[in-house]
Amino acid sequence: MTEGSEQAEATAADKKATARATGKATGRATAKATVKETAKATGKATPAAKKATKATPAGKKATAKATGKPESHLAMVRRARKIYRELGEVYPYAHPELDFRNPFELLVATVLSAQTTDLRVNQTTPRVFAAYPTPEDLAAAVPEELEELIRPTGFFRAKARSLLGLSAALRDRFDGEVPGRLEDLVTLPGVGRKTANVVLGNAYGVPGITVDTHFGRLVRRWRWTEKDDPEKVEADVAAIFPASDWTELSHRVIFHGRRICHARRPACGACPIAPLCPSYGEGETDPDKAAKLLKYEKGGFPGQRLSPPPDYPGLPAPPLGGSER
Repeated sequence: MTEGSEQAEATAADKKATARATGKATGRATAKATVKETAKATGKATPAAKKATKATPAGKKATAKATGKPESHLAMVRRARKIYRELGEVYPYAHPELDFRNPFELLVATVLSAQTTDLRVNQTTPRVFAAYPTPEDLAAAVPEELEELIRPTGFFRAKARSLLGLSAALRDRFDGEVPGRLEDLVTLPGVGRKTANVVLGNAYGVPGITVDTHFGRLVRRWRWTEKDDPEKVEADVAAIFPASDWTELSHRVIFHGRRICHARRPACGACPIAPLCPSYGEGETDPDKAAKLLKYEKGGFPGQRLSPPPDYPGLPAPPLGGSER
């Protein structure tokens, strides 16, 4: 090859490289300009604008799938603890959503909460506690009269049997006091690990994880566990967090499940921890539509407690027969 032909080829290659670089730069500049103009015209950022400025959760999820690299256990633990911290910023007021004044009332309310909402329980228990303020009183209740009082909570006959049985056990075996040990609590009729952990964590300050339907759903969506059995879920999650976080973790996760991360239609587009969620996109991703799915104080509605803590930012729940929205 002659020197002249080599120079000609080099020149041609330079021109092609320059053209490619110019084309890419021009394309990027044009795209950015278009995004900016669209944003100015509509008054809000378009999906393209959001994509241009920051990777979306869906984009991160797609990237993870594309790389084919599974998340390591250490990475999952770090992500889980970050979710816990961020939920603390979203719900600094998270608390048990059952009204109670002592361990006995919390125990009764938790038993009644099976297969119904905390709101319905809170609307029902004032009359129950007025009629039966102590285990001794409840143990002596006429079954039919107790059933009628707790009828609004559903499954009232089975629940009445549990309440009568646990009250008699407290009277006869524990001197009328609710025990502060899990191994004692689970011997009471109608009391399992979930109920025991609720009582221990919120009446006695003993750390415990409450695996209810909301907790189980969310920790599976977040890939903290793949288990369905509540005790196995509890064990998996307990291995991620120090015991000192267990009770507060339960409150935060359950709050999030009731307000944003719903079972049938989670409000993904309004979720503050979406970038950390591997299940982002299972629900509504449009921010405006997702905002309409928010519940309780996040949606501008009353909460579940008739007597909420002083730091609760929402409205108290209405009494039985009042408007719930």
